[in-house]
Amino acid sequence: MSKFKNLSISEAWCSLFEKHNILERIEEEGFFKIDAKEIKKIKEPRLMAKFDHLVNLPEIFSENHLAILPITRGSYIIGNFQAYQSLEQVKADTPITRMYLPDYIQSLDLSNITSEAMALNCAYASGIITDFLQENEIKPTVSGRAGSGAFDFFINLDKQVKNVCYSTQRIYVDKSQIEIDAGYEGNHSLALIEAKLDISEDFLIRQLYYPYRVWKKRIKKPVRSIFFIYSNGIYNFYEYDFKSLKNYNSLILIRHRRYTVEDTKIRFVDIEKLIRETLVSGVEPKVPFPQADKFKRVINICELLATKELSRNEITVNYAFDVRQTNYYSDAARYLGLVDKEKCKDGEIYYFLTEKGRSILELGYKDRQLSFCKLILQHNVFNLVLKEYIENRSTMPSKSRIIEIMQKSNLYNMGSIDTFSRRASTVKKWIEWIINLTK
Repeated sequence: MSKFKNLSISEAWCSLFEKHNILERIEEEGFFKIDAKEIKKIKEPRLMAKFDHLVNLPEIFSENHLAILPITRGSYIIGNFQAYQSLEQVKADTPITRMYLPDYIQSLDLSNITSEAMALNCAYASGIITDFLQENEIKPTVSGRAGSGAFDFFINLDKQVKNVCYSTQRIYVDKSQIEIDAGYEGNHSLALIEAKLDISEDFLIRQLYYPYRVWKKRIKKPVRSIFFIYSNGIYNFYEYDFKSLKNYNSLILIRHRRYTVEDTKIRFVDIEKLIRETLVSGVEPKVPFPQADKFKRVINICELLATKELSRNEITVNYAFDVRQTNYYSDAARYLGLVDKEKCKDGEIYYFLTEKGRSILELGYKDRQLSFCKLILQHNVFNLVLKEYIENRSTMPSKSRIIEIMQKSNLYNMGSIDTFSRRASTVKKWIEWIINLTK
């Protein structure tokens, strides 16, 4: 493996595809099985087969509409599988239910939730999970890694692939490894939860389906599949139901709710007060002007850096970012002074939270959001656009007007009108994020 150790995961898979003629074998047989031992000759299998989101897939997979699934403890199957499920995007006005931690709880710090386990503990202690499951009482039961036993299922094949003759592929699983982040049992059901701290647009169905199949044959109660995301003080719970036991793609979303254990009420007068009190910086930072439309993901990248610095590659491989998004969102956080970067001896770029970023993340929900707003509004472009929105009676300035404001603001390294046009979209989206805090 030593001669391959410097290869990226994408490069390592290209090498394996070439060595084993994987594309040709898939075209002939419909799939390709590969042993972990073969993968390990080039790189650690655990890293080479962990793609929680579509965006994480190596280039050769995404270009050829491929996905990979474990089938035993030491082997995988590759094919044109529809292995991922799009996640329903949350509307700004989706209600948030307020819950409370018991007064005696002192060991949970709401401003320092840095792991899935901590987020789940908080959701359990505050009654969020009980409320979402609509059970009178629940107890934590199963969690951790286990064997899958034996089962088979059908998975849909990607319709974009022209040479695919069938609509589904049958897959056999035997003693593959499963992992359950948390399981809660009540009088009427067992709920299995897959927890995440990174905001994404999709998820790997396997993380819900394999545990569901394992426990469906072990107990008589209904088994419920829950996908959970914690970020920025908000607990998002999605419940899915598999309509057909042997159909991997038969899941449908049956419920989604948002919760918090903090005060999330922000009024528009809070924003107006912030505008009056915020001093606009006369000098723009020498950092690319943001091209990162989803401000919640700017916050999320800060949260991911809360426990340790991460390399550009670690962010891209482990979370729902591709290389370009990693650059865009980390640069946006740098633009606001929340994150900084350094180049280490190995040539890799590492990102870390600044003291300003760390201090803001330690605030309660309302003060944290208003602090993010203040950082945004210290920049002339955003300040003027929000002021015009208010002056125009809640009407967003046109894109051409936003570009005009940008062109007069001495932005760093901005050239063509196309660049201004792309960045204008981010200005509009960040202002909308500020406004939506009050909904």
